[in-house]
Amino acid sequence: MILATLYFFLPGYIANSIPPILNKFKLFESLAIPVDFNKKFKGKDIFGNHKTIRGVLGTFIIGTLLTVLFFEINKEVLLYEVIGLDYLKWNSFIFGMVYSISIIFGDLLFAFIKRRLNLKPGAPFIPFDQTNYVLGMFILLQPFLKLSLCVWIVIFIQTFILHSVFNRLGYVFHLHNAKW
Repeated sequence: MILATLYFFLPGYIANSIPPILNKFKLFESLAIPVDFNKKFKGKDIFGNHKTIRGVLGTFIIGTLLTVLFFEINKEVLLYEVIGLDYLKWNSFIFGMVYSISIIFGDLLFAFIKRRLNLKPGAPFIPFDQTNYVLGMFILLQPFLKLSLCVWIVIFIQTFILHSVFNRLGYVFHLHNAKW
């Protein structure tokens, strides 16, 4: 099951890494506009100026394309069947878009929550910094996917571990400002 959940969530892991890479290499600078347009909600930032249109679009595009690619590859390797996902009933492109939107939703939801709690961007919010996109996917996709709770727990735990390791590496290579 671990290989199947890794395979299922790999497009999300990669898509979630796109915003800091775009930022580090100053790609598409004209889109580095805060998603919330620096608006406030009850006197506080909505998401923060580090959540940008560039990051959202990068996550959406890469996440969608990778999900479509993984769906097509899965027709040969059949790993989705291990976790109980009836992928054949899904249009891969539509699923890829919804998959990517759920990643973005989770990230923005927890950025919003952090701002309400007066936590600055980069401040630790463990385990949600590492797993916000898993929770976003659970909230938006579970009603349609109906994966077992066991599958989601495996995805949550493996994401926490992988995200922690890769964020440390991102911090070492100056892709991230925070270790978590």
